[in-house]
Amino acid sequence: MSFSKKSYAIFEDATNKYHITDDVDTPISNPFEPRTIEFYLYLKNWIDAVQWHLEDIIRNPQIDPVEALAIKRRIDKSNQDRTDLVELIDSYFLDQYKDTEPSAQAVINTESPAWAVDRLSILALKIYHMQQEVGRTDVDKNHIDACQAKLNILLEQRSDLSSALDTLLQEIADGKKYMKVYKQMKMYNDPNLNPVLYGGK
Repeated sequence: MSFSKKSYAIFEDATNKYHITDDVDTPISNPFEPRTIEFYLYLKNWIDAVQWHLEDIIRNPQIDPVEALAIKRRIDKSNQDRTDLVELIDSYFLDQYKDTEPSAQAVINTESPAWAVDRLSILALKIYHMQQEVGRTDVDKNHIDACQAKLNILLEQRSDLSSALDTLLQEIADGKKYMKVYKQMKMYNDPNLNPVLYGGK
């Protein structure tokens, strides 16, 4: 099974498991052995699923401002967790291909493998929710048709992204491309780099 297919199957499983309760406070029950790539993939999608619904909740025009601020803080932490996990997955790929010698003509890709995995995880959530919209019975045909058209595009994106990810991994394995892990130098979470936090403002 290709890496993209394995990943997407795990993402679908995590997405479906999350929606059993559809509650952002539901504890994760990761079925995989800790520190395996499968464990990280499941965790990745669960973080994405929770954040997806936090983003929905915070857009409620009637939300209490205090609750909204608490959710915004939670989204900020989720974004940091997501970024850290993507870097961890890229470290897995670096280890996988550490013995591969890039050819003299090898080039670097614009996107690392793990960021493509990140996009595939979010795409799994988009497809799940668009399928929910297509299956609604409380809306008119125009809504259903519009959502079906969007779903068709999302499914095409899944095919294209999966193919691109697998091709990239093969090219790295063949030495045609190489990869690096650039740590995300986010400044707003760092008390030494955010002027508001270190007293510059």
